[in-house]
Amino acid sequence: MTSTRITKALAHADDTRRIEIGSGILSCTGPLFAATTGAPEAMIIADETTWNLAGPAVRAALTASGIALADPLVFPADPPVYAGYENVTRIRRRLAESGATACSIGSGTISDLVKLASGELAHPYVHVCTAASMDGYAAFGAAISKDGFKITRACPAPAGIVADLDIIATAPPMMTANGYADLTEKFTGGADWIIADALGIEPLAPFAWGLVQDGLREALAHPDAARTGERGALEGLVEEAMLAGLAIQAAQSSRPGSGVGHNFSHQWEMEGYGLDWPLPLSHGAKVGIGTMAIAAVYDAVLSHDFADVDAAKVAASWPTPQENEARVRALQSVPAIAEAAVGQAAGKYISREEIPSRVAAIQEVWPQIRARLRSQVPPAAEIRDMLKAVGAPYHPAMIGISLEKLRRTYFQAQTIRSRYAILDVLFETGTLDDVVASLFAPGGFWAEEPVPTESIVP
Repeated sequence: MTSTRITKALAHADDTRRIEIGSGILSCTGPLFAATTGAPEAMIIADETTWNLAGPAVRAALTASGIALADPLVFPADPPVYAGYENVTRIRRRLAESGATACSIGSGTISDLVKLASGELAHPYVHVCTAASMDGYAAFGAAISKDGFKITRACPAPAGIVADLDIIATAPPMMTANGYADLTEKFTGGADWIIADALGIEPLAPFAWGLVQDGLREALAHPDAARTGERGALEGLVEEAMLAGLAIQAAQSSRPGSGVGHNFSHQWEMEGYGLDWPLPLSHGAKVGIGTMAIAAVYDAVLSHDFADVDAAKVAASWPTPQENEARVRALQSVPAIAEAAVGQAAGKYISREEIPSRVAAIQEVWPQIRARLRSQVPPAAEIRDMLKAVGAPYHPAMIGISLEKLRRTYFQAQTIRSRYAILDVLFETGTLDDVVASLFAPGGFWAEEPVPTESIVP
């Protein structure tokens, strides 16, 4: 079954031709593979867990459609496969040697690995989803670590996607919670885009915006039902996740699906935090904390108008390019991360001479967009309650992140991506230090948040 919204979105997608969402639909994998790839031979790529869930049924569906099968590539379940470039290389070589086209089965990691490997071979492929654990299934680009730096690397989205709700419902509840948490960042990410558009830095793409934002609140309105695997709630999450990916295709940018809240997760992933846990700390769990962190910033600044910012004073203390590079490097303890962050930060750096006009622009547009931002971003406390209800971590302590580390991450998050966001507004108005400090001072959001007794730290 394909919803009207997805059908409409597919008409604007460059890569993805068909998406099937429903119960008991693994049998459609064969016809979908044939129709979307045109390939005569498939290689199923999975890990042991996802193979056991869906491998035999997918194999039977492909065979029934006359698709020849190469030997499958099945990664061990323990330790879990990592989204590192070395695994992309392994998959690409196997596909190239066999001449087969990939049919992957899994969640985020398998999806991204096969996406990039197939992209490097310029081969279309099909993906079978096993969890509602993230929003990147239908997105172009894969979040892969290479040389210690994790970025979204350009590659086409799958030609076809199958999301069987019967399979997805068997995933551990925490995986659903992770996907839910990932989607919450569309609130703050959308606000970041509103700001960038208002300042003339990155215009809104109305169609892509609508794909993500129009149904977002409804998709996230039933966290308790999603936690228990209620099919209607799961279907809503899966559809919203697919639409987010299709919006990225339509916009030819990951902007519709990602704001600065995602940078908290990226920073910790690049540091390797949680990757050595028996069950590695998920992207979505970290994104949920990042969403809360940025929602707290919006809570703090939406009552301000920046009218009292002295542009001349900001310009006088504005770092030179060399000083800005030193600032970025000082925030990172890993040289490879620092080197990459320097390039990203340079991509949005403006000169001292440009500061007065930028401050004036912020002062002009902020009163105009403040009401829209307020309606776009739920309060941080509401985000916390949503995450708690779905079973996701809702305090950094639950994933082993201290408040001191979280505080530092605000500054790192501002530098590791060139995409303009709320933290850049604060940096360019000379208010970043004070706003972040206020969140941790008595009366501030993080200072007043009770520390839960539960934790997912092993």
